[in-house]
Amino acid sequence: MPYKPRFESIELLMLKFLNSRICLLPTEKQHYFTLKKGYEGEVLFDSLTETLQCECLILNDLLLKHNNTHFQIDSIIIMPTKIYVFEVKNFGGDYNYESDRLYKLPNTEVTNPLNQLNRCELLLRQLLQTLGFNIPIHASVVFINPEFTLYQLPLNKPFILPTQVNSYLKKLNKNTSTLNKKHIKLADTLISHHIVDSPFKQLPSYEYEQLQKGITCGSCTSISVSIEGKLCVCRECGNEEAVEAGVLRSVKEFKLLFPERKITTNAIHEWCRIVNSKKRIQRILNENFTLLGVHQWAYFE
Repeated sequence: MPYKPRFESIELLMLKFLNSRICLLPTEKQHYFTLKKGYEGEVLFDSLTETLQCECLILNDLLLKHNNTHFQIDSIIIMPTKIYVFEVKNFGGDYNYESDRLYKLPNTEVTNPLNQLNRCELLLRQLLQTLGFNIPIHASVVFINPEFTLYQLPLNKPFILPTQVNSYLKKLNKNTSTLNKKHIKLADTLISHHIVDSPFKQLPSYEYEQLQKGITCGSCTSISVSIEGKLCVCRECGNEEAVEAGVLRSVKEFKLLFPERKITTNAIHEWCRIVNSKKRIQRILNENFTLLGVHQWAYFE
């Protein structure tokens, strides 16, 4: 189990919720799908690093700041003698590496992930020195998508191709050294410096009245969900879940999209729309939240 697990970013969650309830512009939708694909690639890499049996501390998804500069690290593995830093890319298709530039064939240049990797490695090293830690860093770009192919790759570049990931982790797994309290302190210090909410979120403007009301599907995120007895049933994919679970997910959406609005029975009843009974909503809120205030000023936290 990772020492710091990975969760969907606030930006990704908000875009996922908005994508279900309003019509995003093409550029906004593309940004959402890019974040979603990147997250899926990172989760795939996590599933492999979590199989490591050697002594190590895995920190996923760190947003850090040094000298007023933010930098994001997909995965860190703290080993007894070294820190391994990974920039994970979920690129798919055929690419060519030429003159330190990366092209998606036939001739579309994309940002070279080495630029971001080198920047993160430098800032992390400076941050660690400032915090009083002196440990070597080894940084690599991991191409995790099995449908990714890279041509003309120089041997001296820190790239890990899809066919090399397992063998690379097997080599790490051969480590027999042990961790100590200093490694725990290092991990805890990095986690304490993690910034949960990125200041660089790219979100569309939206108003409450614009958003389609209802309960979204917990599987495919479609808004085409209806109530059948004690179940929420998706008309798109057929997924079923308990009404209470659907309502609680909807409360989570409501809180994230409209943090300034109070959670009340009326508000959640209107937000969920398809749950006819206000008493049903009130029971779910009473069982899962704390009621504050009285009468018309009552709300839940």
